Amino acid sequence: MIRSLLFVLTLGALALSSLHASAQHVRAGIIGLDTSHVVAFTKTLNTTPQKPEVMGVHLVAAYPQGSKDIPSSTQRVPEYTEKLKGMGVEIVSSIHDLLDKVDVVFLESNDGRVHLEQVLPCLEAHKPVFIDKPIAGSLVDAIKIFDASKKAGIPVFSSSSLRFGKGTQAVRGGSIGTIKQASTRSPASLEEHHPDLFWYGIHGVESLFTVMGTGCKSVKRGTVMEEVTNVDKATKKETKETVSRITVTGTWEGGRTGTFTESKGYGGKAIGEKGEADIGTYDGYDPLLYSIVHFFRTGVMPVTPEETLEIYAFMEAADESKRRGGAEVTLKEVMDKALAEARK
Repeated sequence: MIRSLLFVLTLGALALSSLHASAQHVRAGIIGLDTSHVVAFTKTLNTTPQKPEVMGVHLVAAYPQGSKDIPSSTQRVPEYTEKLKGMGVEIVSSIHDLLDKVDVVFLESNDGRVHLEQVLPCLEAHKPVFIDKPIAGSLVDAIKIFDASKKAGIPVFSSSSLRFGKGTQAVRGGSIGTIKQASTRSPASLEEHHPDLFWYGIHGVESLFTVMGTGCKSVKRGTVMEEVTNVDKATKKETKETVSRITVTGTWEGGRTGTFTESKGYGGKAIGEKGEADIGTYDGYDPLLYSIVHFFRTGVMPVTPEETLEIYAFMEAADESKRRGGAEVTLKEVMDKALAEARK
């Protein structure tokens, strides 16, 4: 069922002519100014001289509204709005005003729940879109986004920056052969309106899928205990405590296994036919940005809808496993349920 969603998109006529007519001058816009990603991307794109990897692409306009009710997001909007103004970005009052001024869109709203309603006018206006993590607030909405993209003939893609870590990409490219087993770790802070791993655990899960590929059949969720050291800022005194961490193990075709574990930092290891390698490191935002720019120029998605939907099915299945006390849950079960709801 998941594989049936793999498709090849071509740029719509308006987007294609716009981008090809001025291949060295692409006007980019941002929706949502409630994540630090917007500052990082704008610094790279709007700094003179530009890096060769992003030459000709500039952020020219932004619509500030991201989340409407998550304080950690809404409180950032004024600060990031002022920072983008200082880098020459025009602030507009609506998504439609933005679309009149740009060729391509960074959908950066931190809240995945608003992504579906925000991406639809972009697709109607024939603007290719990069959707920052999480792609949506549910697997159902993720399916609806890709369905709308396919119907409009306008490509979209979504990814965590962790996918493009140098070591992770080397393993994906075959540096240690076929991967038999992999484990990744990342922070996994929770947000009550999203499935547990959507909000931040996506980073480690994305790294895991980058090296394992598609074909995950089932997951089991549990917890592991970890001893952590806390330092009092005033007294510098150290104390230790034992905390519970999320862990999710997936079983892939052929009996291969991949495990994500919540942690304070980023990292992991892959075991392949030709040896072992470190994976899952955070190498900054630029590698992701370079991939986004290439996507905007070519219309070629660096991550397929099939893979992205399987990643989110993995995380939805992890929540279902939690509800069932750690029982094994198949991705087919959660995907079939989400497809039925999305396509009523």
